[in-house]
Amino acid sequence: MATTAMPPRTVTKGGSFLVESCRPEDVFTPAELNDDQKLIGQTADEFVTKEVLPLAHDLEEKKPGLMPELVKKAGEVGLLGSAIPEEYGGAGLDKISATVLAEKLSGYAGFATTHGGHSGIGTIPIVYFGSEEQKQKYLPKIATGELISCYCLSEAQAGSDAQNLLTRAQLSPDGKHWILNGQKMWITNGGFADVFIIFAKVEEKVTCFIVEKSYPGFKVGAEEKKMGIKGSSTVPLYFENCMVPKENLLFEVGGGFKVAVNTLNVGRFNLGAYCLGGAKKVIEVSSKYARERKAFGKSIAEFGLIQQKLGEMAVRTFAVESMIYRSAGMIDAAMEAAHAEKDKTQQLMKVLEEYAIESSISKVYGSEVLDYVVDEAVQIYGGYGYHEEYQVARAYRDSRINRIFEGTNEINRLLIIQMLMKRAMKGTLPLIPAVMGLQNEILAGPQFEEPPTGLLAEEERVVANAKKAFLLAAGVAVQKYREGLEHQQEIVGALANTVMEVFGMESVLRRTQKAVNARGETACAVMLDATRTFIYDAMDCVEKEARTALAASADGDMLRTQLTVLKRFAKHDPLDTIAMRRRVAAAVLDGDKYPFEGR
Repeated sequence: MATTAMPPRTVTKGGSFLVESCRPEDVFTPAELNDDQKLIGQTADEFVTKEVLPLAHDLEEKKPGLMPELVKKAGEVGLLGSAIPEEYGGAGLDKISATVLAEKLSGYAGFATTHGGHSGIGTIPIVYFGSEEQKQKYLPKIATGELISCYCLSEAQAGSDAQNLLTRAQLSPDGKHWILNGQKMWITNGGFADVFIIFAKVEEKVTCFIVEKSYPGFKVGAEEKKMGIKGSSTVPLYFENCMVPKENLLFEVGGGFKVAVNTLNVGRFNLGAYCLGGAKKVIEVSSKYARERKAFGKSIAEFGLIQQKLGEMAVRTFAVESMIYRSAGMIDAAMEAAHAEKDKTQQLMKVLEEYAIESSISKVYGSEVLDYVVDEAVQIYGGYGYHEEYQVARAYRDSRINRIFEGTNEINRLLIIQMLMKRAMKGTLPLIPAVMGLQNEILAGPQFEEPPTGLLAEEERVVANAKKAFLLAAGVAVQKYREGLEHQQEIVGALANTVMEVFGMESVLRRTQKAVNARGETACAVMLDATRTFIYDAMDCVEKEARTALAASADGDMLRTQLTVLKRFAKHDPLDTIAMRRRVAAAVLDGDKYPFEGR
């Protein structure tokens, strides 16, 4: 199938968007998807539409054997092996292609959850850390769905704290088996999986094992009664002197934490893509309902407050899409630059570690935007939105888990700043020089600036100042609390919110600049409205979060001075965002769909 070769993009370091300004041509956008990637998306979308959604009621009722049957059907059409190298029967997809696949499989959240538990976090540990024998034994059958896999880290008392596991493993006296004792909780796919990636402690060292359901001493508990994603399987697991062959140790004793961290980096990024696809689907049904529903003698789509909702749903989804595909492009660019490496899998692991910050952003921002979209969808539907016969009721219930999956959003906010500060201390990310440069700029006093000119020049200025607002707040917080900043979680959370808004602002700006350069201003009019609206509101969020962090890190004259500087950075020209959202909403209603698909 014909594809268009794209020029290589500049490789950037993870988190560097805070201190550097990229070019539009270095940002990947959905408009650049090649024919193969579009075909992957089409195949996934058709599978969900034709094979999964007609069975949604039976899946919600937990009809025995139905979900594993669908997983196997997905394997038959090549939808399970995205992370598995071709030599082991998989597709070995690049990150952009894998993102398209995850997005398009999200039409029914229960299936998307099952797919992610199997093809993502249930597969990655073996791909990255398995021995050659383990890869040969498991990966080809996981790729076809003959074996269904799952990831088993959580425990009742541990949650996101992998170091607090109570499950234990010790070598048998004859040295032939590992003996596992303990319990796992909330295990996706656990009710019908064949292969279980289990984390346990060996003499207080977190270690990983591959466990098969037939091993003696292993028991699967009853299905949990969940609020949402009812079509997926979620169960506890029990190990009572479970005998695991010695050769099923995954990686090395004490290497389990590394396995967990790298796997979750992938899972977090993929989760953002699933959320993106879910948001688009909900926008479609909300638009259609708004046009068809009559109230007070006309369609509710004609009401300004309904248009405001549809417009904002599309604007926020546009931002998530821009951020996720930009990140996928960054990962692929880094992989292309490292093509000389002998071990592609190990190199991919290093690259994903490099962009762990962006992966956490994808998870947090994507899940919270989806929550916003489904909530507004229920409101558009009114009383019917609360009725189980309507799709938005299920979407509302299904969405909530995403803020808990793959490490809670609170944990991920802490991780974003923790990773930034760690890289700053090592000197691999020039945050400290950037803060010092900003301090010198502040001491020099306000400088006369020519008013910005040209298309999106004002937005360019606002994005640059948003980065300064973060550097200002982060610098003051670090100066006061130093190593103790990690214990000031509210401040860390405010800084993380600022980081995410900055990444979103720059991502939509570069995407739109690239689109205008390719297609012209008129063709991109609605995209321009979405970009201006998002950046305008995001800057208000940046100012609020930076002000919160500053007020908790300084006082007296020092605080007043810092807030004066922040106010100068946050200044931006007023915009008629009501009119812009109306135009975005009109584009949604024109086709009952997310209006920026493939653009």
